[in-house]
Amino acid sequence: MINNVIKKIDEIALQDPDRVAYDYLGETNTYGELKQRSDAWAHKLASLDLPAHAPIMIWGGQNFEMIASFLGCVKSGHAYIPIASYSNAERLTMIEEVSESPAVLAIDDLPDVDVSNLVVVKSEEVTDGDYTIDESQFVEGDDNFYIIFTSGTTGKPKGVQISHDNLLSFVNWELTDFNLPEHPSFLAQAPYSFDLSVMSLYPALTAAGKLVVLPHETTQNFAQLFQTLPKMHFNVWVSTPSFAQMCFLDKTFDGEHHPEMTHFLFCGEELPHTEAAMLKKKFPEAHIFNTYGPTETTVAVTQVEITDEILAKYDRLPIGRTKEDTKISIDTTKGDNPGEGEIIISGPSVSKGYLNNPEKTEAAFFKNDGDEYASYRSGDAGFFDDNGMLFYRGRIDFQIKFNGYRIELEEINFYLTKNDLVRYGVAAPKYNKDHAVQQIVAEIELKDGVRRKYSDAALTKMIRADLAKNVMPYMIPQRFIYQDKLPISQNGKVDIKAVIKEVNK
Repeated sequence: MINNVIKKIDEIALQDPDRVAYDYLGETNTYGELKQRSDAWAHKLASLDLPAHAPIMIWGGQNFEMIASFLGCVKSGHAYIPIASYSNAERLTMIEEVSESPAVLAIDDLPDVDVSNLVVVKSEEVTDGDYTIDESQFVEGDDNFYIIFTSGTTGKPKGVQISHDNLLSFVNWELTDFNLPEHPSFLAQAPYSFDLSVMSLYPALTAAGKLVVLPHETTQNFAQLFQTLPKMHFNVWVSTPSFAQMCFLDKTFDGEHHPEMTHFLFCGEELPHTEAAMLKKKFPEAHIFNTYGPTETTVAVTQVEITDEILAKYDRLPIGRTKEDTKISIDTTKGDNPGEGEIIISGPSVSKGYLNNPEKTEAAFFKNDGDEYASYRSGDAGFFDDNGMLFYRGRIDFQIKFNGYRIELEEINFYLTKNDLVRYGVAAPKYNKDHAVQQIVAEIELKDGVRRKYSDAALTKMIRADLAKNVMPYMIPQRFIYQDKLPISQNGKVDIKAVIKEVNK
């Protein structure tokens, strides 16, 4: 049982400094180097006279310097906010506004935005040395460890605060309940701004394991991906189901070519039965785990191993049993079917709420008198069967999971409707037979006279370009449909449910 994430990683570094901690496409770094570099970041940050406990933004990709800077932040008493450097420039500005962060660490070159009111620290300004770091400054207990920004409903992202204790609850569960190999080597494919990455990051580093990185740039290029993947060596696969499904296109993606692969851990979206069955066929000796959990409850709170018996018993797979220190209940007042309703999660891994956003926090989090831990209203629909197995049945609101990313459709709608060409715009998910979102479709009613001026192709190009200024690339609809009129509900607003129903006919 681990009591302190930071001290445990440092302890491994002192005991076994030459052990490899990080493998970035063959370029390796040891635990000793991780401690030295994170100490250098901590020393640099401590010298800047930043407000105590103020969160620090970090702009970068998936290289070694990123995780060294993460640890440097928490060693100096600051939570970190990871921002993927493939994000648009406005993303950095919006996160700065919401978080009130006083500083940004530029691991990659910053975009062309005004950072005059920020302390900017570049990697080359951080000098290695033999520094003594004051452990009393380490993030601990209820202090924020990291803050992940998710999609928001009114154009502004929400910052989910994850404390050291939240993280500790998750890490101890993963290292205990998944029967992982000793010193596990994890696939690190998810960008660090996506909380799925935590399923690899801290379980690996606190177990004297290794992170084997598959960078975002590689995963976005099929040719590079299928050249790189067969050369990689790790035993614990972590990804969304959709990413693994994409890898089925690689003929070498099987147990014969990857004999060291012993575990598959899936999170971020629903695991289709067909995909799990295919994985069992391709990797007959591997353990396949389906997990579930919102970002607000620290990565995941349920798990089930998908065995032949589970596959035979269920057409739509369960999302598992609740971890021991956590309680899940079902609010059946929000369900369409008997026993079904909103999944409510309570336990030590539940976040304290959204950073600097009391209104959204109050709407999603609560604590009843006598409760030890806070509870979170997930917005997910689900139910328990007679055996205590939890099942997911979609959303009760207008939020979706697409390729593992959590997306508020209302955020896309907000920016679509702000466009000068658009009267009403609705982003609707189109589902496949496995109940997963296949694509996002934009249904648009244009302003008077616009249709006569432009072709559909020209309109789509202009609207996509405008959206790209304000939302993440994965939120931009793949298809645009122009309608003469969108359906209007009794309250005079566009009937979003009717549009979604129409898209899925």
